[in-house]
Amino acid sequence: MQASGSSDTKGVVLNVITGFETENKYRIRNAIGQQVYFAAEESNCCLRQYCGPSRPFAMAITDNNGAEVIHMERPMRCNCFLCFCCLQEMEVQSPPGTIIGYVKQNCTLWKPEFTITNDNGDSVLKMQGPCCTCQFCADVEFQVFSADGTQPVGKISKQWSGLAKEYFTDADNFGIQFPMDLDVKMKAVMLGACFLIDFMFFESNQNNSNR
Repeated sequence: MQASGSSDTKGVVLNVITGFETENKYRIRNAIGQQVYFAAEESNCCLRQYCGPSRPFAMAITDNNGAEVIHMERPMRCNCFLCFCCLQEMEVQSPPGTIIGYVKQNCTLWKPEFTITNDNGDSVLKMQGPCCTCQFCADVEFQVFSADGTQPVGKISKQWSGLAKEYFTDADNFGIQFPMDLDVKMKAVMLGACFLIDFMFFESNQNNSNR
C-alpha cells in the first residue's frame, strides 16, 4: 500500500506474484518499498480450478521471520450481484484464532459497497468502488469513508502497471491509504478488504491460461 504524500495517511504496497492455477502469493511493502509481510493463499486445488474467483480460501500473513501474524478466512459465496442472500465476507484474525473484524459486502445494485467492522460487528468504515472496475491506463479506486459514509478517510486502489504487465503477466499492484491514527486492528481488516477486492473484481480479469 502506498502513501499518497498526505501527512494524515500512510500505507503499503501489495504485489501479486503468482496466480490462478496455483495459490496466490503477495508481497506487502511499506510506503518506502520495504517488504514488511508476505501473504500466501491456502485453498483447495479443485476449488481453485472449478470455482475460480468465488472459491473459499484462507490467507496467512507472515512477518519477515516467517511467523504468522494475521489470518484471514473467506467462505464460499456466489459472486453474482443478484445473490443478495449470499454476499461476500472476509474474516480477519490477529493473532491467528482471535477475530478482530470483518469485511462485509453490502446489498447494492449500482456501485460495489462494503462495510468494515470490528469483532462485534460494529461499523467502523465504509468502502465504495466504481460502477466499472475495468479501466484502461488508470488506477481503479475504492474510496474509504468514515462509519457514517460522509467523510473520506482513505482508499484502496488497483494500480495501473502498464500495458505489457497488465495483459501479459499475472502481477498486480494494489495500494492502500488509511488515517495514521486508525486502530492497528482496523488496518489489518483493511488489508483483508484489499484481498477480497482482488478476488472479486480482478482475479477473473486475468488470463486464465497463465494463472
